[in-house]
Parts: sequence; structure tokens; C-alpha cells
Amino acid sequence: MSPRSLTFLFPALGLFRLSANAAPTQQFQAKPFEINLSDRVPHMIDLIKNTKLPSIELAAAVDSLNETLSTGISLQTLKDLKEEWITSFNWDEEQASINKLHHYTVNIEGIDIHFVHEVSGNSNAIPIILLHGWPGSFLELTPLIDLLVPTSQQNGTASNTTFDVVIPSLPGFGFSSPTPRKGWSGHDTARVFNTLMTQVLGYERYAVHGTDWGADVGYSMYDQFNATVRALHLNFLPFGPPTPADIAAKNITLSPGEAFTEQRVVDWENSGNGYFIEQTTKPNDIGLALYDNPVGQLAWIGAKFIIWSDPRQGTGPSLLTHNEILLGVSLYYLTDSFVSSVYMYNQNPSAFSQTNYSNAKAQTDAPLLYTTFKYNIGFWPKEYVAAVGNLVSYKFRDFGGHFPGLDNPTGLADDIKDIGKYWVY
Repeated sequence: MSPRSLTFLFPALGLFRLSANAAPTQQFQAKPFEINLSDRVPHMIDLIKNTKLPSIELAAAVDSLNETLSTGISLQTLKDLKEEWITSFNWDEEQASINKLHHYTVNIEGIDIHFVHEVSGNSNAIPIILLHGWPGSFLELTPLIDLLVPTSQQNGTASNTTFDVVIPSLPGFGFSSPTPRKGWSGHDTARVFNTLMTQVLGYERYAVHGTDWGADVGYSMYDQFNATVRALHLNFLPFGPPTPADIAAKNITLSPGEAFTEQRVVDWENSGNGYFIEQTTKPNDIGLALYDNPVGQLAWIGAKFIIWSDPRQGTGPSLLTHNEILLGVSLYYLTDSFVSSVYMYNQNPSAFSQTNYSNAKAQTDAPLLYTTFKYNIGFWPKEYVAAVGNLVSYKFRDFGGHFPGLDNPTGLADDIKDIGKYWVY
């Protein structure tokens, strides 16, 4: 038996990459995991090369590019991405970089959960689980690791708070197996992830960050497990966003930036949510149609990364380049997880639909921190966020959109670090 295989069987020996305060149990046998999908790449590249696209854009098509959210990805953008996929994208290099992180898998309630676990070495580090959504993956949150896990820090202020970071793949995404039954909800995933943090990794208390579906799961953890989840940061809510009429009726005055984001929500609801209806009602149709179609998945997924993000993507703090989009889509295709990922919508048809905030507050006194990124496709004024939790911090950031872990990782990390102001050590 190799030292790597001993890592999870003998955590007391310090091979488990845990903080000194964690106490994992022996009930679960998590295993080190290495990504190796290179043998699937030639078939993917052959399909990409042989995919025929139209020679010209239809006259009726409009290149939305963050403006109207009207008709989706432009033909030229898709052609450019396809060409880059063939000529400059290198899966083996990306895979080697990803494998520098510490990956593990563990079976919880019949699901093989993949997760990354990076430990700061600081005994005062705050354990935190970072939760992605669709069409993201664990990859969209990995830029936060170096920002949250520096060593030789002290606890107590936002600027020097450090974390032990856990980034799982949601069930049915990437290297996590699909859910074991029909009707599996975000509440079920919340229970599994609480088990991951407390029984597998041994953290008695921890914080949560979530976006998109990760916000749904994270908020459920915040509400259900109030003894173990002792802080939550979100940049999306698992509730229906208020309309301009709702906001006006409450006499809420928006800043110019907030008014811009609210209009983004209106645009999305008018012409950007067709995918949501399709994946909620007919996940097999879109899932099987695109199952062995990497360019099709690129069009379906890539449009969201482009349209839902800051138009300045790839500049300033943004890491959201074409290469990052191709990496994310490659992960979906090479892991055969596109179909199972879209079932998240079908299995949770009422998610993001609750608009009555009068009785919505989570059953916890743990602090809730919230950040609005200007180009997101969901907007909740401070008054609405305060109605669902113990809101202690509400920020608006002018740069970034729906994927801030890629679009503005430094801003997102700074706001997550604010947890240190409220954490009880």
C-alpha cells in the first residue's frame, strides 16, 4: 500500500491535509484522485474538426454580447472558439495544471463526490466550502485558492483572514457521480456536503460560499445545519428576484449601478431564460442531442459564459478568456456529465421561484454576507437579502458578472475574507 493510499486511512498521522483543529471520522474512505482524460481527447478533437457550421449569420440573428440577451452566441464567436479549440487549446497542459491541486473522492449516500481540499497550515484558518453552479464546475472557483489559502497569517481582520478551502463538484457534475434517485433536491446535496465537511473532513464549524445552484445548496446548508455552518457568503439567491415594480412598491432607491443590474435581470427574463425552461422540462432532449457533440455543447454553454459575464472579460481582474471557456466545456464533454448536469433543473423545478419573502428567513443567527456583481443576471436589493438571513455585509462591485470566481476573483476573495470580521474563533 502506497503512502497516498494511507492518507485517508490514518488521518491522525497528519497525511490527510487537514488543519490541526479538524477531526475526521473513520466511517468514510476518501481516496486521492488524479484526473486523466487524455485518451478521450482525440475523439473530441476529431468531432470538433468535422463539425460544419453555417458560412454566414442569418439576417434575423442578433449578436447579443451582454446587451440584449436576445439570440445567444454569435456565429463568428462560435467559429473563433472552434478554431482555438483545434489549434491552440491544450488539454494535457490544462490537466497537468489542475492536477497540481489536491483532489479526492469519497462515497456519501451512494454518490461518489469529487472535491479539492487545500489547507493553509494556519491553525486559525476558517474552513470554507465553495459551491459552483451550472454551467460552471469546480474549475470556476479554483482561482480563489491562492487568494484564500496563503500561509503565515493571523486571524481577526478581513485583510489577513485565511481559509482551508474545499471545492466539491456538485452531484452529476464533472467527476461526481449522478444523483441516485429521481427527485434529488438541493436540500439532499446540502446534507451530503455537510457530511463531507463534518464527518469526512472533521470540521466542527465551517463557512460556505455559493453561486447559482451553489447558492441554492449553500443557503440550504445555512438554514438546515445552523450549528455547523457559521457563516455564508453569496452572490446569488435561491429566490425569485424582485421586479422593478416590486422594488418601487417598497420605496427602495437603487444606485445607477444597481439599476443597470436590475435591467439585466429584466432582459434575461424576457429573452434569456429559454435554456432554463428546456432543462427543467425536457432535460433528456437537450442532454442527448448534445451528448456527443462538443461544438454543440460549446454553443450551449459558451453563450452563457459570454453573455452572463462582464463585457470586459479577459481584462483587468477577469480571467474569463476563450481558453477558460474551452476548458470548462472540455470538462463537461470529456466527463460525459452534460446530461446529468442539466437534470439539476428538472429535479429542482421550484428552485429560484419563491417570491414571497415575508416568511423566508433562515433558521440561524450565523452571519450572511452578500455581493452583487454588476453584470450578473440576478439582482436582489439589500432589503431583500436581509429578509432571508442575518445580513451583516452587502456590497456592490462594478466589475464582474455571473461567474465572479473567474470574472473578478480578487474582488470575490476580498468579500469572502470579510467573513473573518464576524467569525467566532
